[in-house]
Order: sequence, then structure tokens, then C-alpha cells
Amino acid sequence: LKQVFNKDKTFRPKRKFEPGTQRFELHKRAQASLNSGVDLRAAVQLPSGEDQNDWVAVHVVDFFNRINLIYGTICEFCTERTCPVMSGGPKYEYRWQDDLKYKKPTALPAPQYMNLLMDWIEVQINNEDIFPTSVGKCKEE
Repeated sequence: LKQVFNKDKTFRPKRKFEPGTQRFELHKRAQASLNSGVDLRAAVQLPSGEDQNDWVAVHVVDFFNRINLIYGTICEFCTERTCPVMSGGPKYEYRWQDDLKYKKPTALPAPQYMNLLMDWIEVQINNEDIFPTSVGKCKEE
């Protein structure tokens, strides 16, 4: 269990929303909806009067946190020896490209691919230009 919660490995702590902020309130509303047995379509529907970008950001961060926890529970079983390829079944192989170290799509063992993917997602979520933490700072493309 200690390995699952080792931040230097694959587990990353949850990204938190500051209490008292609009995003914190949206997060609480999203959690209440998801834990109440409500229809998922209704649970993710934009609440009246709320900003769509804030609502989507809350769900993206929650999704990342949940995937991170799930991956943390299985990572000890998926090693470079047992999972030498990142695949989606026998017909699909995922290759990593980041234009930094991996300039061309590169086949990697599943754990290495997942670590790179989770690191990349975390960088995106922590980028204030993409996911501003203050209301009203969303960058329009």
C-alpha cells in the first residue's frame, strides 16, 4: 500500500479547490450529484447561472483525480515486464509523442506511457492559462 501512495511513483495528490471559491462550490455540487444515485446525464448538466468553463474544469480535475486513484491501485501489477506495450487490446497500440524528448510516436511500456501521460495531464491542469483558478480569467481561443 505504501507504494500506491508514493508521490514519486504514480500517485499524485488530488488537486484541491479553495474553500469559499465558486469552483469549490461547483465541486461540492458535482460530488453531491454523483454520490446521490442521480441520473449521470442530469449530474453533469450545467447548473443554471454557472459558467460553463468552470463547470467543465471541475469535472476534468475530478476525472483526473479518479483515474489517478484507479491507476494507483493497479500499477504494481502492470510492470515493464508484464505490460511491455501500452495497448487498448490486441488491435490498438498507443505510442507517446511530446515534441520534447519523444519527437516521433514511440512505443513504450505501459507504466512509462502512463507516467508520461499523467505528468502531461497534471501540467495542463496546473496551467493557469488553460485552467485558471480565479473566476473570470478564462482564456478564449
